[in-house]
Amino acid sequence: MTENPFFRPSTLAYELPPFAEIRPEHYLPAFERGMTEQLAEIAAITADPQPPTIENTLVALERSGRLLHRVRVVFENQSAACTTPEVDRLDAGISPRLAAHRDAIHLDAALFARIEELHARRAGLDLDPETLRLLERRHTAFVRAGARLGADEQARLRGINAELAAAASEFRQNVSADEKARALVLDSVEELAGLSPDAVAAAAENGRALGRDGTYVLSLKNFSNQTELASLTDRSVRERLLAASLGRAAAANGPLAIRMAALRAERARLLGHDTHAAQVVADETAGTVGAVDALLARLVPPAVANARREAAELAKVAAADGVEEIAAHDWAYYSEQVRQTSYQVDAAALRPYFELERVLRDGVFFAANLAYGVTFTERPDLVGYHPDTRVWEVFDADGTGLGLFLGDFHARASKRGGAWMDELVTQSHLLGQRPVVYNNLNIARPAAGEPVLLSWDEVRTLFHEFGHALHGLFSDVRYPYVAGTDVPRDFVEFPSQVNEMWMVRPEVLANYAKHHVTGEPLPAGLVGRMAAAESFGQGFRTVEYLAAALLDWAWHTLPEGREVADAQEFEAAALAAAGLSVAAIPPRYRTTYFGHIFAGGYSAGYYAYIWSEVLDADTVEWFGGNGRGVRESGEVFRRELLARGNSRDALDSFRAVVGRDPETAPLLARRGLV
Repeated sequence: MTENPFFRPSTLAYELPPFAEIRPEHYLPAFERGMTEQLAEIAAITADPQPPTIENTLVALERSGRLLHRVRVVFENQSAACTTPEVDRLDAGISPRLAAHRDAIHLDAALFARIEELHARRAGLDLDPETLRLLERRHTAFVRAGARLGADEQARLRGINAELAAAASEFRQNVSADEKARALVLDSVEELAGLSPDAVAAAAENGRALGRDGTYVLSLKNFSNQTELASLTDRSVRERLLAASLGRAAAANGPLAIRMAALRAERARLLGHDTHAAQVVADETAGTVGAVDALLARLVPPAVANARREAAELAKVAAADGVEEIAAHDWAYYSEQVRQTSYQVDAAALRPYFELERVLRDGVFFAANLAYGVTFTERPDLVGYHPDTRVWEVFDADGTGLGLFLGDFHARASKRGGAWMDELVTQSHLLGQRPVVYNNLNIARPAAGEPVLLSWDEVRTLFHEFGHALHGLFSDVRYPYVAGTDVPRDFVEFPSQVNEMWMVRPEVLANYAKHHVTGEPLPAGLVGRMAAAESFGQGFRTVEYLAAALLDWAWHTLPEGREVADAQEFEAAALAAAGLSVAAIPPRYRTTYFGHIFAGGYSAGYYAYIWSEVLDADTVEWFGGNGRGVRESGEVFRRELLARGNSRDALDSFRAVVGRDPETAPLLARRGLV
């Protein structure tokens, strides 16, 4: 199959994958050849009769697996962003094989012996800091993967990893299928009362796209509290929409979650840890289970108290509608009523000021130029992985090409929910590669010819995900293993959260927040009222988030052998034990559609968002008060943190920017918890 486009490096700009040539039938042969080639490359390393050196062992390992990497990043992107039944079937079959391949490398005794020897002699090798970091990270990865276990334990570990990989694929596909099946189909426009005209048009367009002409379809986002709940005036429609959201994959994924948690607990014990959470956090910036426990425990009581104060305000407004008790499907709606009456902020009235193209060009890209000097040129000659995908070339301040940014902003039936960033090409001086990164969002597609208008939360998401993109684009390291966003999980959200600050910076907001018809700027007084309204909702948002974080923590602090009979009962008990059993505020994700932790890389790591926000809030204050201009501050942040990847300790990069250890006071003030 010599015509397989994966079998050779791409000749396109920045090695952008040749998406126009790639077909589903190319994946399996490329995976199989890629795994075979890498194992042969590993065998060549271990067969080398020369003593291990950085070059013949560590650098050779960095160079290995290039074909497998090319096919894997493209396949993972397609399976998430534009999947098909054929791709889903392949995902189910290839996931355990890839897990077995990773084990074959990490559990290769001869390879580990060479790395172990280098690690033991590292003090005398006169290594530069990045190479020393690479050696330490590789050694840690092998040990954490079981390289020091006995043969029987390694055999069991391989079985666990294969089963978990297959279960994650099944979990993901169960959510995707049920999300589509549970989309709320409405037959009359009257049922959509309260939604903005563009949102109604998008629901009609969604119905047409799904082959249900004449209906209005509200597709489910990947989180619990659907955005339309804030606007729909018909209480029964709100109730149906939230019920559809909360019930996703309950029957299929409940038992699967129980099994996965048990397997992770067993694996943790094999690797010498009390729980999966202990195993995970030992290699994060938090360091210990106790450190995470302490932060979460500190936040819960004031967050719940704040939410109860908000609930009292909502109850006053709801009483006028004859609603005696605020239910979960009421909270967002009456919060919006409070924002309109108390703060004169109408979410629907804001949307005309946030047109996607202008927010992207005059907001997101403008802020990146302001802080870092980069510019963006769209490349319509380069083909993305889906017709919706757009490609920009990114140029540094001196005009040199930095990499490519791909944007895929619209929801569709073949795309999973949520928003994310990933890399198609990882920056590496060793391999001579510059970054190719992409953002995926799920913005409803309007009717043909209509503008794409965003909610305030969607504006935030656009800036957030682009923060991840900048982290990948600004990577400036030698080795791919420590490049870009491959940093501790409780650090990776930090750069993206920092990037959210630009959406409200006066000079940036004034540049993009303009009415899409009249060009009028967002009214000046409205900005302050929006900030006050944001503060009002912090109780809800913090409780919603903490409930999900503590639910993740509860599943993954289970010791081996602890039996769970029912996932929903376990969930309810865990939230009650954490002091977060607030009926009107469901967790941002419930167990059975919590893809971050059961089908992604966030198991025992969803706390990372709030942990990273400590760094984020502190850094935002630094940006505003360090005595430097925006451009100079941006250069410091880029040079000392964004460019470093994992080539040095993450908190050392933070200290190099801010000049001290992180402090929690800015976060507590931002969240209204003081």
